[in-house]
Amino acid sequence: MVSKNVQDLMEKMTIQEKIGQLIQLSADFFQGDNVAITGPLKEAHLGEAALYSAGSVLGISGAQTVRKVQKNYLKHSRLGIPLLFMADVVHGYKTIFPIPLALGASFDPQVMKTASATAAKESAAGGVHVTFAPMVDLVRDPRWGRVMESTGEDPYLNSVMAKAAVTGFQGTLPLDQNHIAACVKHFAAYGAPEAGREYNTVDISEWRFREQYLSAYAAAIEAQALLVMTSFNTLFGVPATVNQHLMRDILRDELQFHGVLISDWDAIGEIIHHGVAGDLQHAADLALKAGVDIDMMSFAYAKYLAKAASLDPQIEQLINESAQRILILKEQLGLFTDPYRGLSTERETEATLTTENLDAAQAAAEQSMVLLKNSHHTLPLNTATAISLVGPVADTGDILGSWSWQGDPDQTETIADALAKQFSNFTVMPGTQYHHVQFSKLNDAVNASRQQETIVAVLGLPASESGEATSMTDITLPAEQLTLLRGLAQLNKPLVTIVITGRPLDLTEVDALSDAVLLAWFPGSRGGAAIANVLSGRVDPSGRLPMTFPRNIGQVPIYYNAYNTGRPISGTPADDENKYLSKYIDVANSPLYPFGFGLSYGDFTITDWTLSQHNVTPDQPLTIQATIHNSADHAGTTVVQLYTHQQVGETVQPVKQLQAFKKVSLGADQTQTITLTVPYDQLSTIHSDLHRSTDQGDYTVMLGFDSTCTASQPFTVAHQ
Repeated sequence: MVSKNVQDLMEKMTIQEKIGQLIQLSADFFQGDNVAITGPLKEAHLGEAALYSAGSVLGISGAQTVRKVQKNYLKHSRLGIPLLFMADVVHGYKTIFPIPLALGASFDPQVMKTASATAAKESAAGGVHVTFAPMVDLVRDPRWGRVMESTGEDPYLNSVMAKAAVTGFQGTLPLDQNHIAACVKHFAAYGAPEAGREYNTVDISEWRFREQYLSAYAAAIEAQALLVMTSFNTLFGVPATVNQHLMRDILRDELQFHGVLISDWDAIGEIIHHGVAGDLQHAADLALKAGVDIDMMSFAYAKYLAKAASLDPQIEQLINESAQRILILKEQLGLFTDPYRGLSTERETEATLTTENLDAAQAAAEQSMVLLKNSHHTLPLNTATAISLVGPVADTGDILGSWSWQGDPDQTETIADALAKQFSNFTVMPGTQYHHVQFSKLNDAVNASRQQETIVAVLGLPASESGEATSMTDITLPAEQLTLLRGLAQLNKPLVTIVITGRPLDLTEVDALSDAVLLAWFPGSRGGAAIANVLSGRVDPSGRLPMTFPRNIGQVPIYYNAYNTGRPISGTPADDENKYLSKYIDVANSPLYPFGFGLSYGDFTITDWTLSQHNVTPDQPLTIQATIHNSADHAGTTVVQLYTHQQVGETVQPVKQLQAFKKVSLGADQTQTITLTVPYDQLSTIHSDLHRSTDQGDYTVMLGFDSTCTASQPFTVAHQ
């Protein structure tokens, strides 16, 4: 429902003022109290009027700066309509949490919710109104750099995490001063570019899009996300930003999204390069008709909509609709009541980098780390153990990851400094840089390691090699670091490798050379302390892989919930004797580490599990009771995972699909019984007519600790 305030404003606004609300400019257009028509304005061929009518700005934050810009802006606004401030607050503002892919590895939506709520509270105090997050794109190709911003390859996990992120950022509507509006991105299927190359073509069927990709967007919109961002890619043969079927039919009508739709940076202008618009005026026309409310930095709306509106009543009506949606958003944020939305330097100081926030970031990092290997119980380490700490990431603050623009690596505690608080006897000698090695220093590190009991090698990639525009074809660790690891392995001492990364890697050689492998991702502001706690055993590693890790790049894309072919492998020795199967001749089909995989310091088994009934109906969900036992003399945490498979369907079905999970913490020799429930509707699939429904018939339910689980039971689905 439109308020009287918004209705009154719409009646008073000129067409130019309405179009202004549809324009977003970057921070460099707002240079101080007296902005001259130079620099960015001149380059964009815009006048001062465009600056002071623009409805939103991206990339400005800080209570003092936002107050100054807003005050100056309102002086020039005829109707006193405040400016909207947006920013990329992806996994933290000043307190940096683990990257979203790592938060997905927590398999705990509360971790995601807390991370998002903390980021919202800090950034709101810094004057941010809207965050360009969460990114809910399903990703199956680690060559794509923005995989770090996703929560992985699984539709169900992505959906759960999307809902948690939106709820964390926005709280309970209406928005209060400790929360900000979430902008779900990128609509749609941005995470499926051909060859993993950034901004590349996406070519999937609408059936597959609806079956696997759409659910996470739908979950975020159901959680009442206030904005959606268009994606750069094409989908169904049309660039998403001007795709009326995608934006009008699916997003607006089917998903019932009534909020603000914003383009990505210059995405409207890029329509010309895609070859579906001859010029910027044509691109503006297509984008507005597709329902894009805000033009981010292409200037197409600023330059062409006024003329178009004077010639075409439909364009004027679309401008009115978009302007009204933007005014409603500003009202939801309380900006008409308080354009400064509680801004004060005192509040900003009190809200950011607090002990509570940093503790939450550390807890998130601890729950996100995945123990991939632990031969001979190498971990945890006794704190009196003599340790040689080596590797390029051992003593650097570059552990925050991409999209942490307000984080400060120089002020971030290093892994070496964090270990010093718990381990009394260790040396630090990196031995190599990320991509450069001096063999004298490498040899010094190897020789120093001879004198210690255990070696901890901290390897990985810099933050600059993940995130937007960081696609790569080689997802192994740099050769220089592998050379160091080989030298260390020859010492025949316990070797622990910690991997800092923003994407899945080919860790085949790392696994072979190491006694223990700990995947720490980019763990954030308190990542060093989290790593120290996991190494010492104060904290059990409880993260699980949200993406499959390949044996080599040739398997990519590889994911657990694939479709069977007409000639599937059986997983038995008979596969070796039959050439004509869907397989490689030089490597196994199986991954190095499967989806959902992760070890614990505990030793878990499922001693018993039963179905409450073997016939599922709309009134009788699939319900499982399972008894979990930890037989170790060490407490631990595991993730019990439930998968299903539909035996026969109208369309092909995944070999298995995650439907539920539960994190379980048990003390030494402790047992617990848990219940997992899958609603009838959750077993639904997309049929050939592109509608979703649940089929009757035979199904299989599987239970285990990762996607390779073999324990299974049959059940049936009936309509009544």
